[in-house]
Amino acid sequence: MNQSSAGPEALPPQIRLRLQDLLDQAGKAQRLVARGRAAYDGDEMLRLAAESLLIRMGACVERIDKTDSGFVAGHPDLELRQVKDTRNLLAHGYDIVDYALVWSILESNIPVVADKVRRVLDATPTA
Repeated sequence: MNQSSAGPEALPPQIRLRLQDLLDQAGKAQRLVARGRAAYDGDEMLRLAAESLLIRMGACVERIDKTDSGFVAGHPDLELRQVKDTRNLLAHGYDIVDYALVWSILESNIPVVADKVRRVLDATPTA
């Protein structure tokens, strides 16, 4: 993140809104994971919901790219590019989705991304 002597660079309102949207979707993913792997494996609708949540999170990143094409590339530590890549894979490869991998991403990766995004939102002022 760019910093000047005055402190961290302010986040534009649109970027802040999209990052908060991503956190909202990550919270839904956390609630889905809390149901447990057995419930996920046994319920097609939970698996489809998981897929949809990852697609929505990727859409949040895509909107960030449209607002500020340099934000995602300028913050590789947030792992937003990977979120967007996951969205593209799920949206365009719907017929080859590996639901064990989707579970793993929701259980392991998304909480890490959400924590990083939360820290950025907490540490930066609004423009």
